[in-house]
Amino acid sequence: MDAQKLAQLSADHMLASDQASHSLGMELISTGPGKASISMIIRADMVNGHDIAHGGMLFSLADTAFACACNSYNIVNVAQSCSINFTRPAKLGDMLLAKATEITRGRRSGVYDVTVENGAGKLVAVFRGQCASLDKPLVEL
Repeated sequence: MDAQKLAQLSADHMLASDQASHSLGMELISTGPGKASISMIIRADMVNGHDIAHGGMLFSLADTAFACACNSYNIVNVAQSCSINFTRPAKLGDMLLAKATEITRGRRSGVYDVTVENGAGKLVAVFRGQCASLDKPLVEL
C-alpha cells in the first residue's frame, strides 16, 4: 500500500471511533504521511464567557490534527506532551482549519506543529505536540 493510502486508512480508522471529535463537528479535510488538516465550525456551545471560542475547543481541534498526522504511518502513537499559544480569538460561526505538519519522527517519538487558522486565513493558534510510539500497528493489514 502506498504511503498516501496508508495515511488515509489510518486517519479514517482512528476517526471512526473518535466520539470526542465527532461531537465537536470536526471533519478530516486531508491527510498524508506526517500531515493532516481538520476543520471545525465554532458553535454557540463552544463559546466562553468572553463571547469567543473556548481555548479547550481550539486545543481539541489541534490535538485531533496532531493525532491524525502522527498516526499516519499505521503505527500507534499517543500524545506525550502538547502546548498551545493563542494568537487571536476565534468567534461564533468561524470555520477553523488545523494543519498538522511533521517536524521530526524517530522510532520512539516525533514532534508535530499545528497551525489553526480562521476562514480569513488568519492565525488563531499554534500548537506543538510530541508523540510517543507504542510500536504496534493501528490497523491490521
